Amino acid sequence: MIINHNIAALNTYRQLSANNISSQKSLEKLSSGLRINRAGDDAAGLAISEKMRGQIRGLAMASKNAQDGISLIQTAEGALNETHSILQRMRELAVQSASDTNTATDRAEIQKEVDQLAQELARIGNTTEFNTQKLLNGTFTGTFQIGANENQNLSLQVNDMRGFALGVVGSVNYTVTATVNLSTNTTQDIADGTYTVKKNDSTGKYELINSSGQAVATSTDGKTYTAVTPGDDTFTFNDAVISGTVTIATDSGTTTATGTAAVTNSGLEAGIYTYNVTSGELKDSSGQVIATSLDDKTFIDAAGKTLFTLGAAVTADTTFEVKGVDVSNQQAANSAVTTINKAIETVSAERSKLGAYQNRLEHTINNLGTSAENLTAAESRIRDVDMAKEMMEFTKMNILQQAATAMLAQANQLPQAVLQLLR
Repeated sequence: MIINHNIAALNTYRQLSANNISSQKSLEKLSSGLRINRAGDDAAGLAISEKMRGQIRGLAMASKNAQDGISLIQTAEGALNETHSILQRMRELAVQSASDTNTATDRAEIQKEVDQLAQELARIGNTTEFNTQKLLNGTFTGTFQIGANENQNLSLQVNDMRGFALGVVGSVNYTVTATVNLSTNTTQDIADGTYTVKKNDSTGKYELINSSGQAVATSTDGKTYTAVTPGDDTFTFNDAVISGTVTIATDSGTTTATGTAAVTNSGLEAGIYTYNVTSGELKDSSGQVIATSLDDKTFIDAAGKTLFTLGAAVTADTTFEVKGVDVSNQQAANSAVTTINKAIETVSAERSKLGAYQNRLEHTINNLGTSAENLTAAESRIRDVDMAKEMMEFTKMNILQQAATAMLAQANQLPQAVLQLLR
């Protein structure tokens, strides 16, 4: 019999310590609800679970991205709904103006509304935004991340839906002045006054019509006007004057003709802004520089696009105006109907495209939800604890712990038997 080493007690203590550790692990799992609380619980399972968690959270964020994408599309499509309404009204006005039951005064009033509608198209296109990003001015090209992994995305480009892109804005107009050439005589063949510019459909020439409805001068190109027979006086504008009015006035012995010239518009929106040229810079009413020119004739924007070119350089501050599609006469209004039809079709195509993207994203959201649900279930089977099974294990460890404690007490009593030998 020995007393220095109580082997039975040591063995019992070792078993008790192991039971304590197992009980603590079971308590941790039962309190957290997780089978894997640290890498030591299941190293491979932890790695697989964390990978799945990355996928699950990525899928959840991708679903949110898709929902945000739908919100962006709905914002753009909602604005285009009003664009459609504006174009339908413009078409209605064009049809009205195409009838010669309207006088020139009537058409002038119709043109005013068309101009305002064209301005509103520009305003909608320039101000429609989602999260500060402009949607309808042709600059939006976006990529939506709709998956949990790299390159799982969807690209969307929204086309320019403003008036110029739709073809429903007019020319660039500005005031031009020409000196009348009295030719070989000193008699002024065209009297001072204001004349209406009108195109004669039968001759194809532009005419200056007086208050009596008579043509006092004609032009084949809208630039050089010559007094009708027997007159021979002429005056030449730098750019064509083919609509509106021309005023002829004599001041200090010099006779001048003033009219509104129209040059081809290659990029300016209808007069939501009044454009001004000063020292080679084209500015809007807010003072923002829209384009610049090296020769005061050709104006180019920051992207290198030519907006318009004048017949001659402007030598002083000049105001330019852009109106809506021309409905000022029967021929122009008749042509405008087809132009506006094309614009309506363009907007319809863009809205259809946006609607298709929205439907696609809705299916994407459904798929992402299903994938996230299935991955969550798989991750749960790896990471979560089976409460019933673990409770059974904890109960077993608890009983063994109590038994080991009792046996340790018994083992500690064994060395006392040596005292009997010492009596």
